[in-house]
Amino acid sequence: MQDSQFDQIYAIMEASFPEIERRTYAGAKELLSDPNYRLITEIESNKIIAFLAVWEFPMFRFVEHIAVDPGVRGSGLGGKLMKAYMGESLKPILLEVEPPVTDLAERRVGFYTRLGFHLNDFDYMQPPLQIGMPDLALKMMSYPQTLTEATFSVFKDILYTKVYKVTKTF
Repeated sequence: MQDSQFDQIYAIMEASFPEIERRTYAGAKELLSDPNYRLITEIESNKIIAFLAVWEFPMFRFVEHIAVDPGVRGSGLGGKLMKAYMGESLKPILLEVEPPVTDLAERRVGFYTRLGFHLNDFDYMQPPLQIGMPDLALKMMSYPQTLTEATFSVFKDILYTKVYKVTKTF
């Protein structure tokens, strides 16, 4: 990936996520060398306008980020990207969301629910994406079905060791 393309992706990420929910520029760029990590982009007029940042493991796939350029949000592009990704494999897909206690968080959960995702009841703490940041209480959504507690525990251990590079359990 060219630096200019990564810069466009990171600019969309900065416009779409608060600092606590994204990696530093260097931390995000470093992921490009991980064989389990992949960026999927939507390009219009030679400009990246949306992306999915995903992790692919033997047992499941994990969407770390999905974001659309603020100038084209609401056009259905996010749903189109996610549906295409969902159609690539029969493996379960996981993603993190804020607990649905605000209007915006409820709308986000609703977006994923309409795509076929399920909100799991388990407590989940996202380890920090940047040094000095606190853990973040989130909820896990899964497709095509809810997870059992045992399956969730296995998936969570993989996320913590491979995605977040931590060994502690929450």
